[in-house]
Amino acid sequence: MRKLTHHIESLFIRCTGYTYSNLARLFMRLFVGIMFLQFGIRHLMTFSTLRYTFPSVLGWSSETSLIVMITIELVCSLFIMVGFLTRLAVIPPVISMIIAEYYLLHDLLSDVFTYSISSTQPGYLPIMFIGIFLFLLLAGPGKISLDYFISIFLISQHGKDESEELDEV
Repeated sequence: MRKLTHHIESLFIRCTGYTYSNLARLFMRLFVGIMFLQFGIRHLMTFSTLRYTFPSVLGWSSETSLIVMITIELVCSLFIMVGFLTRLAVIPPVISMIIAEYYLLHDLLSDVFTYSISSTQPGYLPIMFIGIFLFLLLAGPGKISLDYFISIFLISQHGKDESEELDEV
């Protein structure tokens, strides 16, 4: 019985005391990057039909708005996945998802009779992306990223040590 209690205590400490924050940030970057990338690929594949029906944003034509959105979805997704300029790369997707949420909410709320909280409409998808992108903006890319390796290289070029220049990564 004493041995079982010891194993349970040990397991509990291991589950709560050890963190894998760099691995978790890598997973989050890869997850959101792949999920966002699929939208860019889908938009690219259906470009010929979407170019006339895509919402025009900021006074741009429908086609220009779609090209900008595809560029954000593809380029920023790839940058986020490899961890290159991560904190900058999440800003355009956040803005695009805010705009997407506005259009989705506007369309959903204009038809009040069909909208409900339990609706299966994709209205919550942009908010999910915004949350993950804001997490990455705050948490940073972690040590398993090009940003980290470039930072280490630049720090070593100045003859300094990682611990002198970087906070806990």
